[in-house]
Amino acid sequence: MGDDGNPANVGAQAGSVFPRVTIQFCTQCRWMLRAAYFAQELLSTFSLSLGEVALQPSTGGTFVVTIYHRQQTAGDTGIASTVLWDRKVDGGFPETKELKRRVRDVIEPGRDLGHVDRQHGKATATTATTEPVAAVAGGGEKQAEVKGAESPDDAKQAGCEDCS
Repeated sequence: MGDDGNPANVGAQAGSVFPRVTIQFCTQCRWMLRAAYFAQELLSTFSLSLGEVALQPSTGGTFVVTIYHRQQTAGDTGIASTVLWDRKVDGGFPETKELKRRVRDVIEPGRDLGHVDRQHGKATATTATTEPVAAVAGGGEKQAEVKGAESPDDAKQAGCEDCS
């Protein structure tokens, strides 16, 4: 069975490994290549430290990078989600270096990223927010519908007014 995109079910599937990064991208805006590039960069940098990087197609001008990771609290291990980047909140797209820093801060805070850290220094706190997975299960992006779009450019404008 495939991933249904519901954050509450992210750990329920057999074979799910953590940490798991999801990159939700707008297909109407043609951001799949950008999402795939970020996935490749994260896998190249963190290789076996990441359990999975998944691309999740969506609409409505979304570009959200989320990491699901095990969080141990008071003897109980649960799955937490941290939004690393949201295009609508953070404004635009992340620089590759910044996204790598934010992933590192969650999965390996003490790790040196070499040239990525040289100009920036060690990251102290990021704007990423962490929530238990159950808390984000009910939330979600409003999805835009494309009505009467005749060409790909019309679809982009009709479905994603706020993409540009």
